[in-house]
Amino acid sequence: MSMFYHPQVYKIKDEPMQPFIDAEELWGILKENEGPSKERVREVIARSLDKHRLSLAETAVLINADDPELIDEIKAGARVLKERVYGQRIVLFAPLYIGNLCTNNCSYCGFRTDNKKQERITLDHDQIVEQVTALEEAGHKRLILTFGEHPRYSPEFIAETVRTVYSVKKDHGEIRRVNINAAPLNIEGFKVVKASGIGTYQVFQETYHPSAYLDVHLSGQKRDYNWRLTALDRAQEAGIDDVGIGALMGLYDWRFEVMGLLRHVNHFEAVYNVGPHTISFPRIKTASGYAFNKQYEVSDADFTRLVAILRLAVPYTGMILTAREPAHIRDEVLQFGVSQIDGGTNIELGGYSKKGVAQNLDSEQFQINDNRSLEEVISELIKKDYIPSFCTACYRLNRTGEHFMEFSVPGFIKRFCQPNAMLTLAEYLEDYATPESKVKGYDLIEKNIENYTDETFKNKLLERLERVKAGERDLYF
Repeated sequence: MSMFYHPQVYKIKDEPMQPFIDAEELWGILKENEGPSKERVREVIARSLDKHRLSLAETAVLINADDPELIDEIKAGARVLKERVYGQRIVLFAPLYIGNLCTNNCSYCGFRTDNKKQERITLDHDQIVEQVTALEEAGHKRLILTFGEHPRYSPEFIAETVRTVYSVKKDHGEIRRVNINAAPLNIEGFKVVKASGIGTYQVFQETYHPSAYLDVHLSGQKRDYNWRLTALDRAQEAGIDDVGIGALMGLYDWRFEVMGLLRHVNHFEAVYNVGPHTISFPRIKTASGYAFNKQYEVSDADFTRLVAILRLAVPYTGMILTAREPAHIRDEVLQFGVSQIDGGTNIELGGYSKKGVAQNLDSEQFQINDNRSLEEVISELIKKDYIPSFCTACYRLNRTGEHFMEFSVPGFIKRFCQPNAMLTLAEYLEDYATPESKVKGYDLIEKNIENYTDETFKNKLLERLERVKAGERDLYF
């Protein structure tokens, strides 16, 4: 038994590369926990604040807490938990779409194969270099590469793309971590991609409800629910121990999707002794010629609520919110859940090298709703006392998968990641920030340093900051 994980036992036994979702069981647990008392809801919140991952039944208690007073308490609890575990740091990244060829027909997606309006593009080597150069010139250090599902985007193609991205160096700019959002692979394919030096591999189930899944995935390999559900098991078998899960909110009842995500977490804990590195929960947005049944559309109120519930349910897993959401929603949920966001986002194929061009949904997957530049996002974060972070130290020090959890569970995320965030923020301030942001950024760093009571550690951090100011880069604890 792991010293950190105590997975629950559910109807379907958790076994490697075997399906584990029982839809009737998940709905049954939700029904069994309807109408929870205030005392019971508060007990569950307290258990989470004691840094325990919640069970499906405990999570169902929070989902069923419809009293506005209790919803406010759930959000308040999530806010406290996030600060205890993550401190004030917010990790920043950018998505880079490599190709939108696709053999699937997903009714909600602009890339689907029967969408004849979509302009099909696959970036070549020089175009990738051009895009990465533009991203580095803005200050980015972390990317997620996104691919359609198509034979052209083989494991070898993905791996070569990753190597190309890492090779681009512009002035002080470099990409230090490349994550992947791409189709499920077999074990050998995942091994090929792992060898290129990736960070996290994301595969979103989209919806965990089997019949709802078939309703929107009309044809192509993606129509195979179980192949997708077990994809990240194969990644684990191939040695990729950092994986990201997600559900597309609006395809089915959000309450069920939250339960599905938690059931997936439990599966990883039971089989691989590790949780997912990240959880994503995007909402459906307008796409080129898309067809979307709005029966399960998620309101802003329910969306912000589900983010808080997920934060309490899985205290030590990173939570990602992208520019699909408008700035005011992102600003709200940063308070009580989200730990990673994108900034300066452009999801048009080849879009980062174009300046001031309006969105064209016929060459993009969906509509984004936060068009702020990376500088604007960072400025807003600093104004709200968040520490923007481009840190990738854990990947250099092999703090990944189970090893990452060994550091994170005792609170090392806050102890190590926060000073590393300050060091990467100082790099940004020196190399890319406006004069105003530079002043405010260093004020924020100084304010946070004052909170350190360990003088030896504080002096080490101050010494590294001076080295950054003198021109050194990529310093970390």
